[in-house]
Amino acid sequence: MKQRNFVTSLFASLFFLAAGAALAADTPAEAPKGVTLVDAKKVQELQAGGATIVDTRKASEFGEGSIKGAISVPYDPEKSAKEPVFDSKMDKFDMSKLPNKDAKIVVFCNAGSCWKSYKSAVVLAANGYKNVFWYREGVPDWKARKLPME
Repeated sequence: MKQRNFVTSLFASLFFLAAGAALAADTPAEAPKGVTLVDAKKVQELQAGGATIVDTRKASEFGEGSIKGAISVPYDPEKSAKEPVFDSKMDKFDMSKLPNKDAKIVVFCNAGSCWKSYKSAVVLAANGYKNVFWYREGVPDWKARKLPME
């Protein structure tokens, strides 16, 4: 009986652990309020038009290669929950490195499971930035398309 209860408890624990990880794994497929979701082609158009392209990954990741012309503004440390509703006060994102609130700003990181760009987009919109664009697919998509890196 004890062994059966143990096995049942073990499977239940593993199920809830896996379910929790699955729920927290990927960012939403839609952009948060006040933010526009963009693809690689639109990022190129925005960049050609003078938009600021912001890599929100850690500085060490930026140093390993990023979208050509991007600046590093890490959303780090990222301590808040990896969920659409999060407490940004737990995190750090230095907006002083960004242009004025009317400028076009594109944020990105390491695709759907990376929350840094999603969170930075939310924070920017909440702080009055009017032209925030989120490149959800980020560096992996950019590399796969063989677009310019540096």
